[in-house]
Amino acid sequence: MNPTESSNLVVALGNDLLGDDAIGLLAARELRKEACGDLEIVELAGSGVDLLEFLENRAHVLILDAAVTGRNVPGTILEFADQDFENAVAPSPHYSSLADAIKVARCLGIPIAPKIQVLALEVENPYRLGEGLTPAATEALPLFVERAKQVLESWFTSAREHTTSTSST
Repeated sequence: MNPTESSNLVVALGNDLLGDDAIGLLAARELRKEACGDLEIVELAGSGVDLLEFLENRAHVLILDAAVTGRNVPGTILEFADQDFENAVAPSPHYSSLADAIKVARCLGIPIAPKIQVLALEVENPYRLGEGLTPAATEALPLFVERAKQVLESWFTSAREHTTSTSST
């Protein structure tokens, strides 16, 4: 981690030109308006191994993305931890997943965040060419941003409690 990097990171994945796939980017832009403290927010069109350089030497990482599971109503907020992706298989040999990035980091001895959280919004179609969200994603965006704020607040609350407990001993 270089001196300009924060120990806490939000990575927004997506593409502004693919409709609902932009949900992570739009959420990050809302978070950026109120961001303070030890927090870096980046937008990334890639995934998998592209994430590796951003995961290195972080205390916490929150990834914001769109998802299509087919098991939830569009607009449902999904939460995952890095271990939820341990058995994930990338859809193509040319695509790498978050699990692949974590495996590569561990094999190479690259120190990554001990806890990586993913917030994803179930969307109708992340491949629709065009700007703008579907009605379901538009309606869910404020709740998605609010949930991300709650995750970030839990990081900072935990850090404050840790600082308080170590300074009183």
